[in-house]
This record gives sequence, structure tokens and C-alpha cells, in this order.
Amino acid sequence: MIKKAKKSNSKNSQISTGLLVLENKKIFRGTGIGYQGEATGEVCFNTSLTGYQEIISDPSYAGQIINFTFPHIGNVGTNKEDYESDKIWTKGVIFNSEITSPSNYRSFLHLDAWLKKNKIVGITGLDTRSLTNFIRDKGAPKGTIAYSKTGKFNISKLTNSTIKWSGLKNLDLAEKVTTPKNYIWKGLKTWKKETGYKKNNKNSFHVVAIDYGVKKNILRYFSDFNCKVTVVSCKTPADKILSLKPNGIFLSNGPGDPAATGKYAIKIVKDLINKNLPVFGICLGHQILALTVGGKTKKMKLGHRGANHPVKNLIHDNVEITSQNHGFEVMKQSLPKNIEITHQSLFDNSIEGIKIKNKPVFSVQYHPESNPGPQDSVYLFQEFINNMKKNAKKKRS
Repeated sequence: MIKKAKKSNSKNSQISTGLLVLENKKIFRGTGIGYQGEATGEVCFNTSLTGYQEIISDPSYAGQIINFTFPHIGNVGTNKEDYESDKIWTKGVIFNSEITSPSNYRSFLHLDAWLKKNKIVGITGLDTRSLTNFIRDKGAPKGTIAYSKTGKFNISKLTNSTIKWSGLKNLDLAEKVTTPKNYIWKGLKTWKKETGYKKNNKNSFHVVAIDYGVKKNILRYFSDFNCKVTVVSCKTPADKILSLKPNGIFLSNGPGDPAATGKYAIKIVKDLINKNLPVFGICLGHQILALTVGGKTKKMKLGHRGANHPVKNLIHDNVEITSQNHGFEVMKQSLPKNIEITHQSLFDNSIEGIKIKNKPVFSVQYHPESNPGPQDSVYLFQEFINNMKKNAKKKRS
């Protein structure tokens, strides 16, 4: 189960400086990296081959410890551009292999140093395949990750911390990761190798994005489509949002239990839908939309986390390869008759997209902004733009 540490002449080479304790008291040992300390969260796995900096900086991973199934993480270092959030909310990271020296022209900092800087506890040299199989069999467990250079751990304390933690169910994390102050996005477009991030100087439409834990690359895609974006806190009342005179409303991704966030989000979104504004939701935003129309959500056994998830587009009868990160899902049988299911997972047939019939309102469970991941689903931004165009024409006529 435990991958042996690389031999060295140091007398401490055989000491396990990294530890993962699960709620059933199962222990995984390895070599600590990143920030010395301990953190408790839900242990999940991500199957992406690239984009580890974007994954770790995704606010949707708040309250979670990420086990990367791809063995070689850290090879391209870290850079100043691939952040999805200004603050890192991920609790901890687990890698199979030792981090090698970074080899990439964009790298400015070794991943280990980057983890230290952002106070993220990590373990390397752990049998990630065994841990992944455990999660697949038993479901995503609560766990505590710890790193101590001395290799001395209080197992009883770590176990108690794990057991006492409430878990993600019934936990509203959106209110923690949301912006404390409303702001206008600086207009940067998606990154291009030749030019980096270019600024958008055209504002054809005004989108108000409700921030439940929004990824920066979503905002960049709106800039690609010549949108001005105002980002507001998740508890901003509908009347204040409407006073900004938006052409459309975006419901962002985010962490935690959608039902807990829905206690305040449902009323806000319902008031906005009643104004017949175009609405587009992603991930947690998709789940919030489903709750708003009367649906229900539930916690999944494993969740979907990776950049290779096949989704069937039921409208166009084709398959999209998608990037995903969610641990809750919309319950099909709970949706009312005025809701059309537009997308479905080919892994487990769970709902991946919905729309309200006869209204310019739709959402998807996955991430069409494709960072990291494929670009099969970017068309969804264009659909949202088209809805705003049609709505603007109606108002003029």
C-alpha cells in the first residue's frame, strides 16, 4: 500500500514525515511536502493529467483534500498566471511520486515552495492508486492530512479531528469563499501563448456574476465574448443586482452543499428568473438553479473530478468530453415538468444540464470554460450571449 521513500544517506530517510488519517482509522504514510501542519477535509481524487495549479487554486475544492491519480505532479512548476482564485481554499494535496525540478519556460516557483507559500499541507510517496480504490469502494471519506519534519504525530488527536469534523453535507462554504466586496472584472481574456492575457475593450453586454466561488477563467471567457462582468457576493439581494442593469445573470461554481447555500440563494435567483433575464449556471450554480425551480440535490458517493468525463448532449445528440469538479448532484425525479434535461453523464447517467422551458435560463454541471480540460463545451457561452441578444431585441420592440 505504501510506496517506499527514495533511499538517501540521511538517517531520517526512512521516517514518514507525511500522514493521512481517515475516519475509519485507516492510515496512509508518505513524505511531507508543502506547509508543515495539519488540515481536515473530505478526501477525493482527481483524474486530470494536467492543470494541477488550476485545480488546487479552484475555490470549489474548499474543504477538500485532493488525491491526484496521475503520478507526475509538479513537473512544470507553478507560474503567476494560472490561478483560478486569489486565495487558495484547498485543504491538502496527495501525490504519488516525488516532485522533480520544474521544466517549463513559464515556471517561476517549485510546486513545493508554492504549497508552502499558500499554506497547503501535502504528502508525496503515497500509494495513490490504493487510496483511489478505497474511495471508489467506500465513498469519499473524511480525513486529516499532516506534515511534520520530525515524523512524530499524535495519531489519536488526528483521528479525533477527523471524526469530529462535520463533513461537507449541510455545509455552506460559498459564504466563505465569495468575494467580500463587489467588483468589476478587469476584463482580461483567456491566455494565449503568443500574447498572454489581453484586455477586452468591448462591452457589448453586461453580465452580473453571483460569486459562489467563481473561477477566474470563467470571467476570462466572458471577456472573450466582449462582456463587462460585475462580480457580486453570493448574498447580494436581487434588487441590488437588478439596479446594476444587467443583460444577463451568471450563477458561478463553488464548494459545499447546495442545499445549505440554497437557504439564501433560492430566493435571490427566483426573483431574478421572474424578471425574465437570461440566466446561465455552472456547477454549484447549476445545482442552485435546480433547487430554485423546486428540484432537490443529494451527495454523491464519489463525485466527478477530472478533465475526461463524457457527457451526452441530449439536444444535439452528440458527446462532449468535459472538465468536472463536484460532489453533489441534482435528483432527476425531483425536477418539475417545466424543466428539460439537456445533458447526461455517460459514466453514471446523472444530470449534467437543465433548462427551463420557454425561458432563457439554463445550466450545466460541468465546466465549459475548459481550464484545465477540453474545449468541447465553450459553445455554451455563445448560447448565453445569444439569449442576451434575443432578450435585448424584445425590450427594444
